[in-house]
Amino acid sequence: MAGETLTTSGYIQHHLTNLTYGLNPETGEWEFAASASEAAAMGFWSINVDSMAWSIGLGAIFLLLFIKAGRSATSGQPGPFQNFIEMIIEGIEEQVLSVFDHKNDLVAPLALTIFVWVFLMNLMDLVPVDWIPELALLAGVPYMKIVPSTDPNITMAMALSVFALVIYYSIKCKGLGGFLSELSFHPFPVSKYTAPFLLPINFILELVTLIAKPVSLGLRLFGNMYAGEMIFILIAVMFSANLALAILGGALQWAWAVFHVLIITLQAFLFSVLSVVYLSQAHDADEH
Repeated sequence: MAGETLTTSGYIQHHLTNLTYGLNPETGEWEFAASASEAAAMGFWSINVDSMAWSIGLGAIFLLLFIKAGRSATSGQPGPFQNFIEMIIEGIEEQVLSVFDHKNDLVAPLALTIFVWVFLMNLMDLVPVDWIPELALLAGVPYMKIVPSTDPNITMAMALSVFALVIYYSIKCKGLGGFLSELSFHPFPVSKYTAPFLLPINFILELVTLIAKPVSLGLRLFGNMYAGEMIFILIAVMFSANLALAILGGALQWAWAVFHVLIITLQAFLFSVLSVVYLSQAHDADEH
């Protein structure tokens, strides 16, 4: 791939461009974008087909693995696969119990789903950057990004889904009045004398805090994974320079891949735990 592009910047841009389908404003037709500029021109209603396909596919793999583990589970001596699945479930369960003090049968399965799904999406970053894009080119597909968590559309969609649950349970557990009171009477105590001045300030501060939750949740995952992918791409560029840099690039690639295992696991864990924390806050009924 690096040898087929004229410049390093062209190589990098190719690997950071999604396979986008949308309405081409120049032709007036729904089609796949032939370049990054065409993809940008398609606007909001375009769809990154590769991100959607890989995220859905990895979600299906997650379900199949856990269904297989559930059907083959035994009370006797479990095999390595069952031990591995049980270790993940028990680890997530312990984290949920330590953070979430309320009764809700949705939270633990949600935390498990988020952790495993995000981990699998992040794990795709360890696939060598040229392998699948090269195969896609041979099949006539111009672009192919295989790490869904490097697409802000995917990470923000997941974060907004969690945010929707936070709003739902905030209103369900506290009532609409209680939820609005929480936004209006914190962080500064309000009396009948200070209400005209402090209520608007409190509401703005709490609203910003509330909106910051999905923004930070989605952008944290995207930023870390995008940076990791960029480093892999920059290391791959070294292979097209000379033998010395190629050898150095190989060593750096292995070192970064080993370190990146920690990053992809940590990012999946943080996304899962913070989601539980936000849901726990939504269930907390404020005495004020």
